[in-house]
Amino acid sequence: MAQADHYDIVIAGAGQAAAQCAQSLRQGGFAGSLALIGDENHAPYERPPLSKDYLSGKRDAAKLLLRKPDYWLEKQVTLLTGQRIGAVDRGARVLTLTQGRRVTYGKLVWATGGRPRRLSCPGADLAGVHAIRSIADIDGLKADLAPAARVVIIGGGYIGLETAAVLRGLGHPVTVLEAQDRLLARVTSPPVSAYFADLHRRHGVDVRLSAQVAALHGGARVESVELSDGVQVPADIVVVGIGIIPNVEPLAAAGLPCPNGVVVDAHCRTEDPDILAIGDCALHPNLFAGRAIRLESVPNAVDQGKVAADTLLGQGKPYSALPWFWSDQYDVKMQAAGLAMDYDRIVPRGDPSGPGFAVLYLRAGRIIAIDCLNAPRDFIQAKALITGGTAIDADRAADPGVELKTLAAAQ
Repeated sequence: MAQADHYDIVIAGAGQAAAQCAQSLRQGGFAGSLALIGDENHAPYERPPLSKDYLSGKRDAAKLLLRKPDYWLEKQVTLLTGQRIGAVDRGARVLTLTQGRRVTYGKLVWATGGRPRRLSCPGADLAGVHAIRSIADIDGLKADLAPAARVVIIGGGYIGLETAAVLRGLGHPVTVLEAQDRLLARVTSPPVSAYFADLHRRHGVDVRLSAQVAALHGGARVESVELSDGVQVPADIVVVGIGIIPNVEPLAAAGLPCPNGVVVDAHCRTEDPDILAIGDCALHPNLFAGRAIRLESVPNAVDQGKVAADTLLGQGKPYSALPWFWSDQYDVKMQAAGLAMDYDRIVPRGDPSGPGFAVLYLRAGRIIAIDCLNAPRDFIQAKALITGGTAIDADRAADPGVELKTLAAAQ
């Protein structure tokens, strides 16, 4: 058996969380050997632009890189790209890669993110069916897009809607199929769902709600999507955006709890003192949720990357960041702060047809989240109120002429 390569810290993954952890370790003075293991043949890059500027052609792959190519060499960070971890031997602290290579570690940071959830219906493997998660995914989609190709997007979440906006801008007929009775049902309120449904319909997207996919049909490639009621939707291209599955199988097989992600504490530590987990795959205690959750967002990946580095450096700063998120669709910038869950009241602020609109989420009179549509000032001011768990006057908050920052002083 070939001798294993050893690194003081191995970061499994090469996405936003992994890159941030490596950067923070070096910035914090860590001088030991450090490696990132990523399954793509790319240095760490941004994923959010994949469904936006990269798909539209406004940015090329080189412009997605989080750091210039020579950065990792200068910082003495070894990039093991095109490699996937197949097994973890916690006792010996050995990683076996799928190509047979072995790597040993002093500490392991699991930052493997997730993979697109696949359709389970007949026809899911037909040519012309695409996911959106990587540069290779988008390259495959762009190569497959004939002029005026009819695109059916399965899933009315943010990835699906961003993709719909770009493809409409490129002139493609687009249909969005959402299984729930409204768009974005898992993450937002009915007024915001209605806002986005109207936005896309005004741009010519055929938005179909309560649309259950039964099968995909075609010969050499996909030709139609069959719904549970028997309706056939013509399709030259199908894009599937129905969430991700966290990449945790090697850790689960090694005996770590992974019910829906790797279980970690507020310092990103697993039950194994030598293993941490961060980013999309980490099931962490969240102050704003009041329970353990996974967050799939760049800010969370960055924040947890910093916390993990602090933990490894012995600084002990717990994760306590306010969750926030953004999405760009057509001429609308959506910015969300907090977590729109377990609320008992929503407060629409402004007119959905006006230049700016927001929805506040309250629990027991306190603001816990906000969704802002072209309302950046509200977004900035609400973040402090949410962090402080501020009780607010809902009637005043509904008036867009009242600045949100004044609501705290009124209590």
